[in-house]
Amino acid sequence: MNDSTEKGLSLTKALTARALKHFFTLLAIVSLVAVGLMIWPNQVLEAEFSWLIFYPAVIVAAFYGGFYAGLITTVFACLAIIFLWPLVVEQAYIIDSFELVKIAIFVITCSFISYSIEAMQRVKKALKQAESVSQTTSQTEQFIKSIINNTPNMIGYWDRDLRCRYANNAYSEWFGIAAEDIVGMTFQQLAGEQLFNRNKPHIEKVLTGEPQRFERSLRKVDGSVGHIIGHYIPDFASDGTVQGFVIQSNEVTLLKATEAKLKLAACVFDSMLDGVLITDANNIIISVNPGFTEITGYTVQDAIGQTPKLLQSNRQSQAFYAAMWHEITTQGRWQGEMWNHRKDGELYLQRMTINLLRDGDGEPVRYVSVFSDITELRRKDEHIKHLAFHDALTDLPNRTLLMDRINQKLLNSHREQCKLALMFLDLDGFKPVNDKFGHNVGDILLKEMAKRLQALVRQSDTVARVGGDEFIFILNNPQGTSDVTEVANRIISSINQPITILGNEFQIGVSIGIAMYPEHGDSSLELIRNADTAMYIAKSSGKNKVSFFSLNN
Repeated sequence: MNDSTEKGLSLTKALTARALKHFFTLLAIVSLVAVGLMIWPNQVLEAEFSWLIFYPAVIVAAFYGGFYAGLITTVFACLAIIFLWPLVVEQAYIIDSFELVKIAIFVITCSFISYSIEAMQRVKKALKQAESVSQTTSQTEQFIKSIINNTPNMIGYWDRDLRCRYANNAYSEWFGIAAEDIVGMTFQQLAGEQLFNRNKPHIEKVLTGEPQRFERSLRKVDGSVGHIIGHYIPDFASDGTVQGFVIQSNEVTLLKATEAKLKLAACVFDSMLDGVLITDANNIIISVNPGFTEITGYTVQDAIGQTPKLLQSNRQSQAFYAAMWHEITTQGRWQGEMWNHRKDGELYLQRMTINLLRDGDGEPVRYVSVFSDITELRRKDEHIKHLAFHDALTDLPNRTLLMDRINQKLLNSHREQCKLALMFLDLDGFKPVNDKFGHNVGDILLKEMAKRLQALVRQSDTVARVGGDEFIFILNNPQGTSDVTEVANRIISSINQPITILGNEFQIGVSIGIAMYPEHGDSSLELIRNADTAMYIAKSSGKNKVSFFSLNN
């Protein structure tokens, strides 16, 4: 059984109960009157109009139950007169047609009385309802007016003559004029000539029935500039003509300021050369900027919905990531370097900062990662470091790196016994070639000599260029002077090989001075100085000579 059927049954039961209640009540009233007649004195009953006692009964019934209740009581009264009267008086009531006329008059009179009472009660009820509706309407109007007056939006009504018929309190706050004083003012008087002319096209259109929406910057009464979104809504009369229009203006000054900040932030976001990656609390990527695509090669469509593992190169250990997330969680920020890969698989080094953003309850809501590609910077940095310790022409270690390596070997020799041979090399015949054929040929010649020397170096040895055509060869832990002499002779043999440069063939030699550690010195400076001394002795003896330092030199 559905709800409508149940409601119908309930209503039927209620009406039936009410009808039965009225019926038995009316029957009781008539019975009481009839009993009264039975105990009435006989001389009264013999009176011609004694039965008129039923009139009050009809009136009471009509007041109690309305028109139909009065009619039913009238019928009951007639029946009581016709059938009860002979029992009391021992004489029939209707003995001639005149008695029927009296009964008819009784019925008509009672019907009129019942109808009049019903009509009177209906009018009374209608007046009461009207009063209630009027009171409710007044309260509703007051309630609506209170809402409109207290809304922060400016709401007003203007007729076709552009005269204000209503303005809420927001108008008063904006223009500095009491709302009741605005009523009756023309639009032009309130807004001023300049603003009126700006709004005139919208006014003309709304008066043709076309709703208007626009944004406007206005100067407030305090001198500040505010921004509004205006709505002009036409009010149509019953014949379809526009009789006025409603103005609703929403102040959006704060929203405009926020919008400007968001636009600026978006502009910065899109213009950054650094990559920006934003994830939600579950580390799902929700936004990336063009810098991200430029660095990684992944487009917005590639990245959104993925996690930062999309870039992972597996060059960092799990311990690295665990430490990184621990710092983010505990301190809200992490900064460092890591290797990632681009979409094409190329590895790149990035310097990254990750910031954790929390909500008002302190729960993580966003992770913002800003990173830059420092691969080339690292390469340049390594190149600069390389240049600081290597000869720019030959790419051999320079004097600085040479001294560091010698000192390291001498330091290690204190913990572990070892020997060291330092050979000071000076090219024979280089200066004439350089002077005659120019520095270009000389530089090519030096590069070639450096390659030949580099080819003779073991992993534990070092060859360095210390100036002009001078080189130092460090032989680590030689077996003896014969081993050193053998290496020196190989150097001479290699240097002596002819070389062709720009169509010219050259053949140069080399003079070698040797100082041994620890026999000939216990410091890098002393060993170099003694080897240099031995080299000059070798040079004075002719080309391609080898000379060991001697304390007698």
